[in-house]
Amino acid sequence: MVGYSPGAAVCLIGIRDSFLMTDEQLLQKANEIRERAYAPYSGFKVGAALLCADGTVFTGINIENAAFGPSICAERTAFFKAISEGYRDFVKIAVTCDKEYCSPCGVCRQVMSEHAPDLEILMGNLQGTFKSVSIRDLLPQGFTLLENP
Repeated sequence: MVGYSPGAAVCLIGIRDSFLMTDEQLLQKANEIRERAYAPYSGFKVGAALLCADGTVFTGINIENAAFGPSICAERTAFFKAISEGYRDFVKIAVTCDKEYCSPCGVCRQVMSEHAPDLEILMGNLQGTFKSVSIRDLLPQGFTLLENP
């Protein structure tokens, strides 16, 4: 289990809180799950916690592969878990790593832009501090096939 808060129910698809958690709580979930990252090649562990509009949180870690191409980032792991379970309304994501602030890569930015164009991103670190930015700030002209995005 990633964490527990009073009034929370653990379900198969994530952790559901009866309230939207604070930024600090979401970042803490990302820091906790980060320890499970599989990064034997780079040693660069990343954790993510994606908050849905109903309070459900999906966590993700980066998972590396010796062939490198099949590797996946923590942010996309969290998004794909949520989307595969039918969730589509995302509020914010906390991303954490052992750097000053953990900024999502370009591929993750594109995924976030498509699935959550108004997403808030908490770029955090292991000390629990973070910078808050929007996906539009990080990817102002993301690719889309929609005529009126």
